[in-house]
Amino acid sequence: MSTDYPERQAPRARDLADLDERLIRCRACPRLVAWREQTAREGRKAYAGWDYWGRPVPGFGPADAAMLIVGLAPAAHGGNRTGRMFTGDRSGDVLVAALHDVGLASRPTATDRHDGLRLLGVRMTAPVHCAPPANKPTPLERDTCRTWLVRELTLLRPTVRSLVVLGGFGWQAVLPALAGAGWSVPRPRPAFGHGVRVALPAADGGPGLDLFGCYHVSPHNTFTGRLTPAMLREVLSSAARAAGL
Repeated sequence: MSTDYPERQAPRARDLADLDERLIRCRACPRLVAWREQTAREGRKAYAGWDYWGRPVPGFGPADAAMLIVGLAPAAHGGNRTGRMFTGDRSGDVLVAALHDVGLASRPTATDRHDGLRLLGVRMTAPVHCAPPANKPTPLERDTCRTWLVRELTLLRPTVRSLVVLGGFGWQAVLPALAGAGWSVPRPRPAFGHGVRVALPAADGGPGLDLFGCYHVSPHNTFTGRLTPAMLREVLSSAARAAGL
């Protein structure tokens, strides 16, 4: 599969379901393909017998979401195992519990694709859809994957009114994608920070978007107290109010 697969396929997607079907067939980044598939073959002792997903992980949540959450990339033994964003790892445990606490998720845990979890007015996605080695995508991998995010944002434009970005990597990846999807991003570009809020008008005069920064829900941040459950709930609640949820 050629490296221009995202550029050819993403703009053709008629809706989010179509986008997800095209995305899960992507093999544009050789390093990521090799890593996600090696991880799926080898697994981890704690998940012995688990049939790993081992493919790009699509976004999760309703197609008419008013609020979007953007992370970094699927975890090797989280989303890459379960096939769903923020599912089956400690980061997902923290995020989904907080979403449930503020009334945006139907249950406080996310264990697998068939656990019955529903997000209420919220969709979760990432700027890189394959698990990267050491959780560190390269700039080229980020840029190659951007076409998927631009199309996802474009398809969500009729309903999405707020966006929470988890971490500085996601923030840097999201800003050009937002510009590509039709929102006006100021120059110089706003800097990432926890609790930062930026109002982005639509370039075509349509509905604007409130952009929120939040520390990533990584184990490092949550174990050290850099990001507490209360801090996370505060950002999510603010974004929900901005989205009318």
